[in-house]
Amino acid sequence: MNDTSTTAREVLQDRLANILGPGGFLSDDESRTLHSADLFGAGGRVAAVIRPASIEELSAAVAEIAHAGLALMPRGGGLTYVQGYVSQTDGAIAVDVRRMNRILEIDEQDLLITVEAGVTWMQIYDALKPRGLRLPFFGTFSGRGATVGGGLSNGALFLGTARYGTSAEIVLGMQVVLADGSILHTGQTAIQTARRSFTRTFGPDTTGLFTHDAGALGIKGVVTLRMMRAPAHTDYLSFGFQDRDAAVEALCEIGRSELAEDCYMMDPDKTRAALSAPSDWVKDAKTLMKVVSQEKGLLRSLRAGAQLAMAGRDFIEDGCYSLHMVLAGRTREAVEGDMALARAIIAPSGGKELPNSIPKAGRADPYSQLDAVIGATGDRWVALNAKVAHSDAKPLVDAVESLIARHQSELDARGVVVSRLLTVIGNHVFSYEPVFNWHDTWLPGHHAAISAQVKATVAEPVANPEARSLVIEVRSEIVELFASFGAQSNQIGRTYHYADILRPEARALLQGIKHVIDPENRVNPGALGLGA
Repeated sequence: MNDTSTTAREVLQDRLANILGPGGFLSDDESRTLHSADLFGAGGRVAAVIRPASIEELSAAVAEIAHAGLALMPRGGGLTYVQGYVSQTDGAIAVDVRRMNRILEIDEQDLLITVEAGVTWMQIYDALKPRGLRLPFFGTFSGRGATVGGGLSNGALFLGTARYGTSAEIVLGMQVVLADGSILHTGQTAIQTARRSFTRTFGPDTTGLFTHDAGALGIKGVVTLRMMRAPAHTDYLSFGFQDRDAAVEALCEIGRSELAEDCYMMDPDKTRAALSAPSDWVKDAKTLMKVVSQEKGLLRSLRAGAQLAMAGRDFIEDGCYSLHMVLAGRTREAVEGDMALARAIIAPSGGKELPNSIPKAGRADPYSQLDAVIGATGDRWVALNAKVAHSDAKPLVDAVESLIARHQSELDARGVVVSRLLTVIGNHVFSYEPVFNWHDTWLPGHHAAISAQVKATVAEPVANPEARSLVIEVRSEIVELFASFGAQSNQIGRTYHYADILRPEARALLQGIKHVIDPENRVNPGALGLGA
């Protein structure tokens, strides 16, 4: 709006306020500040925030903004740290879809659920659980606040990922608002006579174009996802390794064997952090009760509760790489068979079976409180991630660990702790995620997410520009290393290389699509490296 006259700006504001209704158009300083930054840093200051409550409102508002020629910055739950919705210049309009939070249809006959893009993964989970249904991939740890639209734009993964893949594998169709305000249907409802999005590959996969696009091609409004009947039985395994290479190979082999819904490994620092958070006995008791309630049968329930209570938080040795699995199936016998096979795979690798407290408690309460945007002592954190084939797992880990080791003394001196989370995706992908923690002043997104209870007990650290600069430096080097491996990364945003490392033919195709649907480059310009 800074590029328009005062009169034109006021006219546009009035029109947007009329379209969006009370609470739908924000131009106060606090809202603009919040929507001008993510959980890593601030960018250009947005001129205003629109908060549509339906795809019709979104379409109408975008059409008005198109006449003014202003950039649009789509935003889901606002919980990312890759500058994906942060403008590089002042004057853009932030598009906050969190008021588009209705579940539009649950079709139990066709196992389809249609939702607005601002619905959270937790909303869907809670709505489907009483019906005995679930999404195959059913969200991220941040699914209490993370939205479906944001997850599809950023390659969301974790819960169910080891067996069913990522958010991209469960979406069948979308309604996407383009730069001019028009609504594009993808998947089967692109066909004029189709009534529902029950498949996405009748002809070229137009739905796939808008998965993992960082919101650079359009703004997701309505999404149809496939459902499944929830597994009848679930169990858990944990193992400890003293040797990192053995642990990585065991993780990959479990992935190749397709045994688990979740399969992940924590390095010693990550394991310690998972177990050493300040004890909240009210929360611990609630988790214990959830563990008990999810078990089938009275004896199993009592045994599960007793095992979790007895394990406590002090059962893992120093230097332990801990590997955790969630195994699920239609029968108890099937799950026990998978557990036996998992133990047989782990045994030659030297893994020691541990109490299964971490995966069991994680599934009992799968969506973290949003307070988790900071660490237990108020520290900030940001993560990086790379996905490679299993054969590249060890070379990737070795290369990144060597890079981190070169900076270790400086990281220690500035109080930066690097931990690692390793996972598998389906039976063919290995994921490596280094996480940087350091004490530093909080950003607006942290303040918005952290509860009053935590703010009352955890002090905000003072500004720490030296540690922050070091994190930026090491992070940038790791991003370059990931690119040299040809790795995939989720949450591309403006952090990872993408358009600039595509082969010329692929880049020309993507740029051509962008030009057709956004000829003035107004939808999230610069994301994916497009139209920066």
